[in-house]
Amino acid sequence: MTEIRTPRLVLRRWLDDDLVPLSEIHADPVVMRSIGDGTPRSMEQTAEDIEAWEEEWDDEGFGIFAVELLGSGELAGAVGLSVTGAPDEAAGQVAISWRLGRVFWGQGYASEAAHAALEFALQDRGLDRVIAVLRTGDSASAGVADKLGMQAEGTALHPVHGHDLTVYGIDLTQYQE
Repeated sequence: MTEIRTPRLVLRRWLDDDLVPLSEIHADPVVMRSIGDGTPRSMEQTAEDIEAWEEEWDDEGFGIFAVELLGSGELAGAVGLSVTGAPDEAAGQVAISWRLGRVFWGQGYASEAAHAALEFALQDRGLDRVIAVLRTGDSASAGVADKLGMQAEGTALHPVHGHDLTVYGIDLTQYQE
């Protein structure tokens, strides 16, 4: 089982007990405003997300991690890697993403977890490049991308929801531990 420990977090595969706390995170409209169409997700949709993330782990050897606080064992959110299907400008590339419960914002957890996931992608999984597709104007996520050393490379429109996206990228030669 793939597990990564950082000074304050454990990134790990999903457990049945993660459904309720992740559903609570997904039910928060403030958390979800920059994800997908910006609407909260139901428990059923969250279960489908976890199932799809686990399938990607099986198919690709990487995926979205559950992010747990090392001290308390509390689920803070989800951070990891996926092969993106949209927008067309990014399709087929490996993207890093993050979403944490609002109570965990502003404490550096997203950057800490995303850095661990990026290191996993580039060093453990041998990927040459990772992107992030962020909703334009999401300054907190742009800040995380900046801390990862990612550079804005272009813009696109979300093919379904029509909002502006910014595509960030980093390759192995740009990566600094």
